[in-house]
Amino acid sequence: MSDEFTMYDVIILGSGPAGLTAALYAGRANKKTIVLGGDRLGGQMAGIATLENYPGWRGSGMELAEFMKGQAESFGAEVVFVSAKSIDGDAESGFNILGDNGKHYIGKTVIIATGASPRKLEIEGARELMGRGVSYCATCDGFFYSYKDVIVMGGGNSALNDALYLADLAKSVKIVYRKGAFTRAEAVLRERVSQRENIECLFNTDLAKIEEKPGDPDGRLIVTTTDGAQIETDGLFVAIGHEANTDFLSEDVTRDGMGRLSPCQMPAGIFVAGDVHSELKMQIATAVGTGCSAAMDAIAYLNKQ
Repeated sequence: MSDEFTMYDVIILGSGPAGLTAALYAGRANKKTIVLGGDRLGGQMAGIATLENYPGWRGSGMELAEFMKGQAESFGAEVVFVSAKSIDGDAESGFNILGDNGKHYIGKTVIIATGASPRKLEIEGARELMGRGVSYCATCDGFFYSYKDVIVMGGGNSALNDALYLADLAKSVKIVYRKGAFTRAEAVLRERVSQRENIECLFNTDLAKIEEKPGDPDGRLIVTTTDGAQIETDGLFVAIGHEANTDFLSEDVTRDGMGRLSPCQMPAGIFVAGDVHSELKMQIATAVGTGCSAAMDAIAYLNKQ
């Protein structure tokens, strides 16, 4: 039977740790479950080269995503790599989700676990040079900068993790941060950064412009700071926070300043999990917890109908 004629008990949007956990619980409860997993498995977790802070796991984020997917599928959950374009309907008539493959998926309940994406850098040249020197994924693009000079912009855990990853590949790494200290990053990461000889920290520094170095055959870049200083580099990696992936929802859905959703403000039959959940620490462990809670709430909701 084709997807457009199938009524699912639970449709989960997102294949990160929250979505895959929800799929595991819904599948184990014998609910007909499908995960619309977006354009790739694992969400942001997939880009973590070495995952150290998820209890009981030692490996990469992608390896964990593949393990979680297999576990959910073993209990009957279906995983397809489709992104939601819109949601219509309600709990009474069924939620109608239009996928970017043109198919419609009908569900009695929906769990939104679409996660978040890196916030884009809004300075002159950043958009034009995206993919040509400006990157938002160190583990995806770091290899191309082996033995070269790179800049990491940001001061949280993501930025310091990116810098440490790149320090194993690049000749030099400069971390540019607009504040005077890495107050948001974990102490263990700050200590590791301080011990790396090829990492330099530029505090109280912000960027104003990025451009190609004129006439440079190697395609190097010139980054201009807000105080007028210029830094020559091969690549700029941006890690300045995230915004929730909720653009597919209608404008009347309440969001916070990061585009995240409050579970208590969602219509009956729609639940929220992971980084798209408002007021949640953006960690794999918390994503898994909310994925569990959202699935259990959806199961209880279905059992009462």
